[in-house]
Amino acid sequence: MKQLVLDLGADQTHSLDSFEVGQNAELAQLMRQFAARTSREHFAYLWGQTAAGKTHLLQALSATAYARYIPPDAPESAFIYAPATTLYLLDDCEQLPPESQIYAFGLFNQIRDNGAYMVSSGAVAPAVLPVREDLRTRMGWGLVYQIHALTDAEKVAALTQIAGARGLTLSPGVLPYLLSHFRRDMRSLSTMLDALDLYSLETQRPITLPLLRELLQAEAKE
Repeated sequence: MKQLVLDLGADQTHSLDSFEVGQNAELAQLMRQFAARTSREHFAYLWGQTAAGKTHLLQALSATAYARYIPPDAPESAFIYAPATTLYLLDDCEQLPPESQIYAFGLFNQIRDNGAYMVSSGAVAPAVLPVREDLRTRMGWGLVYQIHALTDAEKVAALTQIAGARGLTLSPGVLPYLLSHFRRDMRSLSTMLDALDLYSLETQRPITLPLLRELLQAEAKE
């Protein structure tokens, strides 16, 4: 069953529509402007705790035309400016190796000179980002947004809405238990709802707390 949960997670793709907005309404609107290349600002930096949604947003933007997603361990070729690419997405900047920081610095300058767009992300605000000073300055060139993670109440509300849209009936206590005994990012939680749905159909049992516990135990054993 663990393999089933992992397989379901692999099938999911990030999109702006699937980003749970919570307290990030202004940021979500800005990301749509970057997706359409209509933002007045050409640079944005997003920061926040793990699983807040930074990578979700950057990978969603990478699905738009003429965009390039750049993870921190990308090769030098990923940092080379290309006129055909209009949006660059630099993720997890605090993990950039020293050599890649040099490449990123050059890319920032070329993006500015050519009127392209850049959205970068990190675990902390630009002022305390552990990178070279000239790159840190460029991280703060445009708009800087802290992504606020969903509260538990917001996660329960979002998951309840997702379950309703999928026609799932969840017994009371299922979602609070899931939040306290499983990975807490929304993608994993949504994937587990899919796994619960399939497991419920396979066993011909409703989605109750005992069914969830059984599934979580099976996953842990595997």
